[in-house]
Amino acid sequence: MVYLDHNATTPLDERVLEAMLPFLKSFYGNPSALYRIGRLSRSAIETAREQVAALVGVSPSQVLFTSGGTESNNLALNSIMSHSRLLISSIEHPSITEPIERFQNRSCSVDVLAVDKNGIFERESFDRCCANRPNFASLILANNETGVIQSIAEWAGVLREQGTIVHTDAVQAAGKMPLAFDSLNVQLMSISGHKIYGPKGSGALIIEKGTEPEPLQLGGGQEQGFRAGTENVAAIVGFGKAAELALSEMPQWRNQMLDLRQLLEQRLAELNATIFSQAVERLPNTVQFGIDGVDGEMLLMQLDKKGFAVSSGSACASGGGMPSPVLMAMGVTRDLAKSALRVSLGKANTEADITDFVKCLKTILNRT
Repeated sequence: MVYLDHNATTPLDERVLEAMLPFLKSFYGNPSALYRIGRLSRSAIETAREQVAALVGVSPSQVLFTSGGTESNNLALNSIMSHSRLLISSIEHPSITEPIERFQNRSCSVDVLAVDKNGIFERESFDRCCANRPNFASLILANNETGVIQSIAEWAGVLREQGTIVHTDAVQAAGKMPLAFDSLNVQLMSISGHKIYGPKGSGALIIEKGTEPEPLQLGGGQEQGFRAGTENVAAIVGFGKAAELALSEMPQWRNQMLDLRQLLEQRLAELNATIFSQAVERLPNTVQFGIDGVDGEMLLMQLDKKGFAVSSGSACASGGGMPSPVLMAMGVTRDLAKSALRVSLGKANTEADITDFVKCLKTILNRT
């Protein structure tokens, strides 16, 4: 199989697995225990905290470990219980939009920031939203579908000046682009382990000093009292190792991805494919495209039968038959949006993978 869906998840790096194994087999002590194997587990967690902190340029005390990006987003949003006016963008991940719908049903007012045809936040829409003086804002840093990168520091800076608490979903950005939390002007940021060759079930909420999110669960007081429950030591250790590797290998990875992305986009041009957001800055590994007259879901299944794993950009809601809200927010026509596929490249991919993928596309579409 040629795996081309790394924005969905990444394979576990062998070096990460090696770091995790002792904590799956021998060092099983509860990190809250005072005896030796408990202290070893606690020490491993704190080492991982330092590794994750280094990836995003913060002190270890600003890292709260969670089970992943979804929990981190929900933990951040749980802080808005006391806020009456909220701001999100029209291209947020469902782990933001669905909790927001629940808050909206509790008489919270929600403003939605529009995007332009390239998926960039619109200045006019932003100004209108700011005029309503939101208490809390959540704005995605890099979109999971298109890969578009937003100038979060600029938008968040304006919001902070008027007293808004700002959160950013950086799950797709972390490990794929240089990331310095303090320079983003946000108080809260979500990241995840399994997007950077770490284990599923690992993530973190990065918090500005002095910011205190409202806990989702209470109990033993772990993670400074913000996330009760015995820690998943092996997953946290794996996340830390993955963060360390991502930081050290990022320059090489980015160059490799950019070369492969350029090759892919050149080959897709031979199919007259529409590459969404091609004109703006995107994650180096992400290409979302559509082909007129093609059903994206059917094409995905045909590619799967040929040994290629990609994702559909249509992201149809269960039973709804609706195309991707992200593409619709960008003004893409319904038919073109429903033809969309996303290719997200990873470090094991090669030029041969790209050549074979496009050749397979041509065969399926009878364009050889």
